Amino acid sequence: MASALYQSIELLSREKGIEPGIVVGAVEEAIALATRKFYKTQENMRGELNKETGEITAYVFKTVVADDDQVEDPVNQITLEEANELAPGVEVGSEIRMYKDTSPLGRIAAQLAKQVIFQKVREAERDTVFQEYAHREKEVLNATVKRIEGQDVIFDLGKAEARCPKREQSRLESFTVGERVRVVLLKVDRAAKGPQVIVSRAAPELVQNLFQSEVPEIYDNTVVIRAIAREAGERTKIAVMSRDKDVDPVGACVGMKGMRVQSIIRELRGEKIDIIEFSEEITTFAEKALQPAKVSRVSITDLGEKQLEVIVDDTQLSLAIGKKGQNVRLAAKLLGWKIDIKSEEEKRQEVEQQMQAMSGGPTTPIEQVTELGETIIQKLVAAGITTVEGLADMTPEQLEEIPGIGEKTLERISVAVRHYFGHFEEGEEGAPVEEAAAGETEELSTTEEGAAEAVVAAPNSDAAGDAEASSDGREPSPEAETQEPVAADDHIAGSARPEPHEHELSSNDEAAE
Repeated sequence: MASALYQSIELLSREKGIEPGIVVGAVEEAIALATRKFYKTQENMRGELNKETGEITAYVFKTVVADDDQVEDPVNQITLEEANELAPGVEVGSEIRMYKDTSPLGRIAAQLAKQVIFQKVREAERDTVFQEYAHREKEVLNATVKRIEGQDVIFDLGKAEARCPKREQSRLESFTVGERVRVVLLKVDRAAKGPQVIVSRAAPELVQNLFQSEVPEIYDNTVVIRAIAREAGERTKIAVMSRDKDVDPVGACVGMKGMRVQSIIRELRGEKIDIIEFSEEITTFAEKALQPAKVSRVSITDLGEKQLEVIVDDTQLSLAIGKKGQNVRLAAKLLGWKIDIKSEEEKRQEVEQQMQAMSGGPTTPIEQVTELGETIIQKLVAAGITTVEGLADMTPEQLEEIPGIGEKTLERISVAVRHYFGHFEEGEEGAPVEEAAAGETEELSTTEEGAAEAVVAAPNSDAAGDAEASSDGREPSPEAETQEPVAADDHIAGSARPEPHEHELSSNDEAAE
């Protein structure tokens, strides 16, 4: 029958979850250390526990060598001759024991032995905890709330204690001591003070485990959870697909009258859950992931970087983005793609800017048209018109809608724009043509010189052709004679450049006068 001491060791081992042999070894090592310290010796010493009687003994052991020449450590080695005197029949290489009396050991030695035993037991307990939980990461465990330390919650896992820090808790949850909950094992830290088990109530694996418990179709793999995105205490999006065409994956998870999903919501203290049907087509999946917002269209902008562009109606933009960007953030996490959400108006403006960049050349600031005056320029800039090209593209009706723009101002703007583009054309095109025409018009009459000037102003126009005809001795056409300059009110400001024949006719009339 085992002694009372050994029975106590077995009881301690069961409580700590460690092997009894580890505790026995700790006791024997502690006795040996206390005995060596009491006798103040450096000899190799061991302890021994008798399971039947509970007696603990300590002895010194020395290694037997052949003769004095082979003795390297006189404290821990003994010659064969000396060993035969103590124990006849020993052989070289064996060990000889010399027991020490442990009865004189006092209180100090007992205290030292106690410290050694506790240290060894703690080390064994840490190793047991690490080996038990190190390979079980992401596993859902049943735990009991043991105590609350500040913002951290300490759970009892049965064989060890686990810590749940504030960042791994849901803001909707509060715990009481003794409450049983399910937690996710995050990791096991092998710190200096021993393995520390970290658990979570905010991990997506907790939602997955709850669905497996509540939905039989998920448990038997008829319905498969393909992706989960969660923000604990706020909202969770879960994508499911069915392996059986006759089984609706979303309906199976929701349950009759929402009983299944409501049970999970109660376990998560009221956290919202969106159940989405998974699709292999990423654009279709993105439309469903952004629910409840209605998506107009989805396009892939960068396949390598996994970027999507989502266009929604102007009224759906805030719903698609969600509170503090939560809806689009969870959708991006669920898809594994980057999502850029734009409204129809933003997309239209972007397309217009791209078209202007492709078609338009350099733009000219409106301040360069000095004929307008500072007052008119300020009104135009306030209306968003900052370039000469933009001003030229506007119709008179559009200009009249600007506050402070009347008929006289409209006429002034029209004349200023026409003069600006007229000077621009004369500066770039007039000089080379004048040089070319100089040798041909030396002997022309005063009237003919006026017509030649019209040719110089716009050599490719119809009026130029008429002027050339008159220089040959023929009468000008009636149309050329009766054409009057176009009034400012009749001029459409929307044309980018004044038509060349307007300048030609104007120049011809001036020459005729």
